Amino acid sequence: MTSRHESTPIRRGLQGAPVLMAALLGLVMIALAVGGPAGPPQPPAWAAAARAADHSGPLLPRSAPLRVRIPAIGVQAPLAHLGLNPDASLQVPPAGRPDLAGWYRGGPAPGERGPAVIVGHVDSPRGPAVFYDLGRLRPHDRIEVDRADGRVAVFTVESIERVPKERFPTERVYGPLDHAGLRLITCGGRFDRARRGYRDNVIVYAHQTAVR
Repeated sequence: MTSRHESTPIRRGLQGAPVLMAALLGLVMIALAVGGPAGPPQPPAWAAAARAADHSGPLLPRSAPLRVRIPAIGVQAPLAHLGLNPDASLQVPPAGRPDLAGWYRGGPAPGERGPAVIVGHVDSPRGPAVFYDLGRLRPHDRIEVDRADGRVAVFTVESIERVPKERFPTERVYGPLDHAGLRLITCGGRFDRARRGYRDNVIVYAHQTAVR
């Protein structure tokens, strides 16, 4: 079983926010997909609907995130700090660490105003990776991010969707916010053996509701 990574080019836009080039977004590509032809768990269509939410939660100063915890799916993952590759593509967590997620340090930190972005592999040559079960999340589930300043930013899931990579919702993911938001991103959908990659992305949208 072999593996390779597809880069994630970005460009600048949306008032300075980093913007993923949708068609090329891919966090892991392996020769044999995990989970059979249907692929990893996928969110139901109803979970993608936007819901009214109270965005008056607290804002925090910038502080690097150290770990993300998602109790509903048993995730407790350390966070790598990701930058850009020489070709301006977004780095991804190391292939040899399927337990590791990654925060894009060029954007807001979790707890700051704006959309903080955390990415993770869906699988690896050895089996499921950190965000394999991301599609099982549902609105109102909790996400916690431990920060270097000792605070814990607590987020509540608003919606979760699966989208084709060529129609990645750039503005919704990276557009400016008046509150502290969080986006979790991985691959999803069916595995395309010809292209050696997943066809879709699974994206979780959440907002900060508490600080501990």
